Amino acid sequence: MSVKVADRILERLREWGVDQVFGYPGDGINGLLAAWGRAEDVPRFVQARHEEMSAFQAVGYAKFSGRLGVCAATSGPGAVHLLNGLYDAKLDHVPVLAIVGQTHRSAMGGSYQQEVDLHTLFKDVASDFVETVTVPEQLPNVLDRAIRTAYARRAPTAVIVPGDVQELDYTPPSHEFKMVPSSLDRSGWTAVPSPTSLERAAEILNSGDKTAILVGQGAAGARAEVEQIAELLGAGVAKALLGMDVLSDELPYVTGSIGLLGTRPSYELMRDCDTLLTIGSSFPYSQFLPEFGKARAVQIDIDPHMVGMRYPYEVNLVGDAKATLNRLIPLIESGRGREWYDEVCAGVTRWREVMDRRAHLSADPINPEYVARALDPLLPDNAIITADSGSVANWYARHLTMRGEMRASLSGTLASMGCAVPYAIGAKFAHPNRPVIALAGDGAMQMNGLAELITAAKYRHRWDDPRLIVAVWNNQDLNQVTWEMRAMQGAPSFVPSQSLPDVPYAAFARSIGLTGIRVEKPDDVESAWREALRAEGPAVLEFLTDPAVPPIPPHATWEQMESTAASILKGDEDRSSVVKQGLKAKMQEFLPGKADKGEKD
Repeated sequence: MSVKVADRILERLREWGVDQVFGYPGDGINGLLAAWGRAEDVPRFVQARHEEMSAFQAVGYAKFSGRLGVCAATSGPGAVHLLNGLYDAKLDHVPVLAIVGQTHRSAMGGSYQQEVDLHTLFKDVASDFVETVTVPEQLPNVLDRAIRTAYARRAPTAVIVPGDVQELDYTPPSHEFKMVPSSLDRSGWTAVPSPTSLERAAEILNSGDKTAILVGQGAAGARAEVEQIAELLGAGVAKALLGMDVLSDELPYVTGSIGLLGTRPSYELMRDCDTLLTIGSSFPYSQFLPEFGKARAVQIDIDPHMVGMRYPYEVNLVGDAKATLNRLIPLIESGRGREWYDEVCAGVTRWREVMDRRAHLSADPINPEYVARALDPLLPDNAIITADSGSVANWYARHLTMRGEMRASLSGTLASMGCAVPYAIGAKFAHPNRPVIALAGDGAMQMNGLAELITAAKYRHRWDDPRLIVAVWNNQDLNQVTWEMRAMQGAPSFVPSQSLPDVPYAAFARSIGLTGIRVEKPDDVESAWREALRAEGPAVLEFLTDPAVPPIPPHATWEQMESTAASILKGDEDRSSVVKQGLKAKMQEFLPGKADKGEKD
């Protein structure tokens, strides 16, 4: 039997080590689906409920495996649906390949059914490489180059294959004019800065007395080196949200996340430092970095396209974080005083006490901060955590302690709702022997999380450790936007846009054969987490949480709190409880010592 182009696509994916493709069927990829049947589902076709979820699953797989994520969709609407997940890959610098069907070549240009100009559609999201295969001989070069580019540029790429081309007999490129051969190998490489630039960077870092380090996902492979240079410099280390799992939060000088969702110690670290070292991060919010001109600064990033932004860095070291730090560390002087280091560590200790007190404040019915706080000590050291966009990201960033081999991520730059559950499914296929916990708000669950629970139920038996826990903060409010309106627009909550229907998430989980637990009282939170972690399959925890508990930014002052309270009192539907909870939460920063863990009113 002849080998079709579709057969050769799957064969080449196998040669590149692709184990699964996340997708949804449609007649635009019928040729590929037939080839999957002939290949006995190798690589495995993972069927999502929606093409956007396929793309998010590919992103989650790539983030947690370090390997290429692959998604597939039919022509027209299927291709359109991929875009949001692919933009997530683009903005978070994740290698993903999209294989997309197209109408037959004979129909193109004829306003045919599901005919969309896919090159125009993908030219931004897959700007590093997008190409259509029009003849069999073109396939190897296009597919190989798309994969190599996705890896090298850490970006999404797209290969478009018309339906009739998928079914053509495959013939490789010959040794002739205008034929482009290809090769499989992708040898490793390491970029390092010049010795002169390293010496300049060392001079800046050695001159500082109060050094702050900011790490992002680009520092993930350099944990030991980051720890070493932090200790040499006596520095505090703040983490961008995409770098949450770069360093253990058990280190006393790690100040936690930075930005609106960040911690007070990270805010103070940047406010008070005189030297800044940024490693593998393009954190965009410069207002949370040192004031311009106050700190001398050095950046390390492997991508020359991403250096020199966000802050007036004196030296931009273009190179791999691990290799660059290994060359920079011998140039760093030791023997610094301990005053700055001790101040940073004391700030971290104070903040942890504040967050513990906030989590144990009474609320109606459950404090959302307590839900995350109760999970923290129960997390296995090899857990993978995904967080959705929304107020839940605040509790994830501030209450979970990264330690051991934990991995964690969210939609960092696109900040798209609806990523946590598909990310978690992608993570399960990347690490089927590890527990995965997805943290989501009720808005994200209603957007697409409920449907993807069906995907989790479908594939639960494929995972060696079948635990996939989805925790839903059910407050019947699009809470992050509600608080942004109050704090930034000076406007009360607009109920028609913000109010959500109450959905029985746990009951839905039980209806499709999963564990479902509804938690209505604070006393039941910890036991619910324990039950879910003991479950022999996917579980949904539905926590009824109080929307009046504010995600207070780390830089919030009493004056800003008063301004927000004034806007709320203009007519917010829940104004009395909102003001009360806000004042209670802010007060915890001013209480001395370590408080007891009972309720505080």
